Amino acid sequence: MYKSTLFLGLLLLMFSGHAQPVPGKPQSKPYFITGVTIHIGNGEVINGGVIGFSEGKINYVGTGSEIRIDGENSIVIQAPGKHVYPGFIAPNSILGMSEVEAVRATLDYRESGDVNPNVRALVAYNTDSKVIPTVRNNGVLLTQIAPQGGVISGRSSVVQLDAWNWEDAAVAADEGLFVNWPSMRVVDAWWAPPAEEQEKRTAEQLLAIENFFAEAKAYCEQDKAEALNLKLEAMRSVFSGKTHVYVRVGQAKGMVSAVNYFKKLGIKPVLVGAEEAGHILDFLKAEGVSLLLEQTHRLPSSGGEAVDAPYTLPGKLWQAGIPFGIMVDGFWQIRNLPFHAGTLAGYGLTPEQALQTITLQTARILGIDKQYGSLESGKSATLFISTGDALDMRSCVVTDAFIDGRKLDMTNSQKDLYKRFSDKYEGNKP
Repeated sequence: MYKSTLFLGLLLLMFSGHAQPVPGKPQSKPYFITGVTIHIGNGEVINGGVIGFSEGKINYVGTGSEIRIDGENSIVIQAPGKHVYPGFIAPNSILGMSEVEAVRATLDYRESGDVNPNVRALVAYNTDSKVIPTVRNNGVLLTQIAPQGGVISGRSSVVQLDAWNWEDAAVAADEGLFVNWPSMRVVDAWWAPPAEEQEKRTAEQLLAIENFFAEAKAYCEQDKAEALNLKLEAMRSVFSGKTHVYVRVGQAKGMVSAVNYFKKLGIKPVLVGAEEAGHILDFLKAEGVSLLLEQTHRLPSSGGEAVDAPYTLPGKLWQAGIPFGIMVDGFWQIRNLPFHAGTLAGYGLTPEQALQTITLQTARILGIDKQYGSLESGKSATLFISTGDALDMRSCVVTDAFIDGRKLDMTNSQKDLYKRFSDKYEGNKP
C-alpha cells in the first residue's frame, strides 16, 4: 500500500504543474546579436562583436565594422556586456531516457541481456522530459544519449534539445556503439569475491567480447547473409567505419587492453571514463585515441593518486596533445557540465581551452563538428547568450538560447516552482 501511494505521488509530481515548453518556430527573420563578447569555441574571443544568423545558419561573426544591419527586416538583440557561446554538448548521457530515478517505469536506458548491438537509444528518447528544459538553462543544447548495461550496451545518438519527437531531435542517429570493458583489477577486500573468481569473470567477459566481434566480422564479410541476424547486421556500420566504437573503461590496464584489442580489428575506439589516463599518456598519444573524460568533480580513482588528480588530468592531456572532451554522469546532473569545465581553468587550462572541452573538441569526437561546436560562418546557429561567464555558476544566467536558429522558450518546472513559492512567501511579508 505504501509503495503504491508513493508511486502515484511521484507520477502526480511528474505530470502536474508546469507545462512543457513548446519547441521554437523555424527562423523567419535574420537575427543580429550586437555588442557582445563572442566565445567562438575554438580558442578565439571577439570583444564587442556582432553575430548574425539566418535560416538557422550563422552567416556573420566579427566586429560588425564591415556590415550594415537592417533593423527593419531583421531582429536585433543589443547585448552589451553579455557573452555568446556555442551550445554546450554533453556526451554519454541518459537524458530523455530517465525521469525519476526511484520510479522504474520512467527508466528506459538499458535492455535485458549482455550483448545488444542492435538496441537504439534514439527510439527511447523522450522529448517531453521535464529535465531537458532545466539543462538548457545552463547552455547545454546538445547531448549524446547512450544506452547502459551489459557487455555491449547498444547504439548511441546525438540529439538537439528542442524537438517534438525523437525523429526531429536526431542530429547524428546511431553514430556510436557502446562497449563496457571488464575491470582488469583484482580487488583485495573482505567483501570482495576470491581473486580467482574475479579473474575468471574478467576472462569470461573478455571472451564474450572477442567471440561476438569475431562472429560479427565473419558475418559482415558476406555480401548477403543466408539467415538475417539483427544483432550481427547492426555491426556492418562498425566494420565499415561509419559507426564509432565507444569503450567504457577507467583503469590504465583496461585502456591498454581495449585499445590493443580493437587495433587488431582496424578500429580506433573512443575511451569513455578514462580516469587513469594520466598513467599512460605516452601510449594514448602514440595510438592517437580520443577520450570522453569522467567528470572533474570526483574523488581520485585509486588510493595512490593525488587528491587533485581528477582536476589536473585534463591539463596533462591537453599538454600531451591527446584529444578529449569531458562528461557528467547521469541526466539531470549534466546541467552542471559547464561548471565542471570551468574548474579546469584553475588547473592547467585557460578559460577558452576549458570551453573547448564541452564544445568543439567534443563535437569532433562525436563527428558533428561540421555543424556544431563553434560559432563559425556556415555552421548551425546553436548558441546562447549569458549575462556573465557561462563556466562560472555565479555569473551564468542564460537569457536567450537558439537551436538551429529557433529561439527557445527558457521556462522550466524549476523556475515555475521558484516563482510560485517565492511569490507565496514574499507576498505574506508585511
